Amino acid sequence: MTAPSATKPPIMKGVNCAVLTPLNRDLSPDLGRMAAHCVWLLENGCDGLAILGTTGEATSFSVRERMTIMEGLASAGIPMDKTMPGCGAAAFTDSIEITRCAMDLGIGGVLMLPPFYYKDVTDDGLYNAYSEIIGRVNSSQLRVYLYHFPQMSATPISHDLIARLIKDFPDTVVGLKDSSGDEQNMLDMIRKFPGFAILPGSERVFANVLKAGGAGCITAISNVSSNLTQRVYSSWIERGEIDQQADDLLQAIRGVIGNYPLFASLKALMADHSGDISWETFRPPLCSLEQDARTKLITEFKATGYKLPPL
Repeated sequence: MTAPSATKPPIMKGVNCAVLTPLNRDLSPDLGRMAAHCVWLLENGCDGLAILGTTGEATSFSVRERMTIMEGLASAGIPMDKTMPGCGAAAFTDSIEITRCAMDLGIGGVLMLPPFYYKDVTDDGLYNAYSEIIGRVNSSQLRVYLYHFPQMSATPISHDLIARLIKDFPDTVVGLKDSSGDEQNMLDMIRKFPGFAILPGSERVFANVLKAGGAGCITAISNVSSNLTQRVYSSWIERGEIDQQADDLLQAIRGVIGNYPLFASLKALMADHSGDISWETFRPPLCSLEQDARTKLITEFKATGYKLPPL
């Protein structure tokens, strides 16, 4: 198990995968398969692992289950300083409990949805929720990455709220994952908040956000394309230019997967690649692809010419 560091974790940058959560037939988390998947991702282009996010079906797991998943990955030897677990919950006390567990395991940072059940809440209300969590966790090691995903949460994170949190918690609230798909919003945040780590959730905008000063990305497609995403990132960081061949193939892959339900597509591709059909197990209400759609997806994916790294 990873011991917490004595120094504040560095800002998480580069290619971060929104990691899938494999399940057993009884719908419990398959920790062995998840740990193996995490190792494979780190060996094939990932700088970090955003576990227990939207792609990881986090809101389908209880607080205890989410902590058990983190503890299981730590026990399996996954470098927890490279993980960014999703710790957001509707109840701020649940967020505190999950975050404290994550801190005890030496994680690199936490990805935090705002409390998402009540709608049309004010910035004051969201500020109070985040400040309660930060204050009660009470750790100098805590790095919080806000999670802006209004299509799912229906609770957007405004620029005014970001400014307040950065002002009052400058060493704690250090970045934001933007899964809205709104490229202009990301570019505006980069301009308004220098040094604040903006991490898009889509390959579609990744290159442009990176060129504007973005810190990297956190994407679901990286479950199958992390080596390509790393080529795009590394070419910009090392040479100041985008590897266009890699980005074009990345866009083609996203274009194919975007025609199908995202999570079901990714699990179907991992099932096909591994020969393990249990990859396609979901917790309700999510479902796997129908057979015709699955066959079409895999055919179209292979037609891009991209080959997944060997397992």
